[in-house]
Amino acid sequence: MKLSIIIPVYNVEQYITGCIQSLLNQGLSDNEYEIIIVNDGSKDNSIGIAKQFQLNHTNIFILDKENGGVGSARNYGLNAARGAYIYFIDPDDYLANNTLKPILNCIETSNLQVLTFISKGTVQTNLHESTTNINKDYNISKTKGTEYIASKGYKNEVWWYVTSKEFLDAIDLRFIEGRWMEDAIFTASLLTKATSVAHLPIDAHRHVKVKGSAMTSKEPSHYLKVIYDNANAALMFKPLIDGIKKNKENEACIERLKTRQQSFVFFLMIRILKSTIKLKEVKKIITSMREIGAYPLNSFLGKDYSGFIYTLLVKLFNIKGMYYVLFITFNPILRLKK
Repeated sequence: MKLSIIIPVYNVEQYITGCIQSLLNQGLSDNEYEIIIVNDGSKDNSIGIAKQFQLNHTNIFILDKENGGVGSARNYGLNAARGAYIYFIDPDDYLANNTLKPILNCIETSNLQVLTFISKGTVQTNLHESTTNINKDYNISKTKGTEYIASKGYKNEVWWYVTSKEFLDAIDLRFIEGRWMEDAIFTASLLTKATSVAHLPIDAHRHVKVKGSAMTSKEPSHYLKVIYDNANAALMFKPLIDGIKKNKENEACIERLKTRQQSFVFFLMIRILKSTIKLKEVKKIITSMREIGAYPLNSFLGKDYSGFIYTLLVKLFNIKGMYYVLFITFNPILRLKK
């Protein structure tokens, strides 16, 4: 079997039909790929909808597990996957028609560990045709993952690439469980270890921007979890950066990873200003980020993050005392030190 597509599912009945249907509109036969739907304790009719598709397609499999979050569900599906290549897609996203076939052909014939392609953000659910020529014979350039990070605007999310399962198993890479930002840690770990990566300029993936998604939730306990999980992501990047330094590899890759690491810190600092967290906890977080070299934000501004607002905020945030003043000013009653 060529490909395993893994979908973590939790309460997405509004979108899952479009996702599954798009995966069936790829011009591939059922014996070429499998669609693994991981039921992560879903409570709505998402799995009922998936079972209706399963009645007519022998390559659709539904795995049930207790709710454990996206990372846990992806790992569950990955451990069951039989395909030579792996693709993760979220159930509220979808693919343009017939794009998987050229992607699979490219990664196979080029003997790649990772192949990236184009993903577009949208609020529409009916953009079924690729805006690129999917039948064109593209000349791709194979490179090491560290060089790819250095030269490309690589993204955190797992939905913009297909990867070799043999390679994933060889480096024993799985998602962290129970935390947000699991994509960012997985992708950076994958690319820093890969020796054969390429980009295929095919418009394939549609990321549907869902209002009220988990990452945009303002519920206090969830908001605090995102803050701490951003701090954890910054921490997890340290050994990746240190490993590249030790091997005296691409300096531009190190700077790109530092930028990504400090982006977690920058955005957690933004969230902190809007949260109910206490000042003493803020000081602990800032101190821990300083200890791993992720604060002050001296590598954040550049090709990935630029402009007046970013520059102004970085200047303010890098003055620790000023940041604490901003923090207290936003909500002085909730910020009283205990």
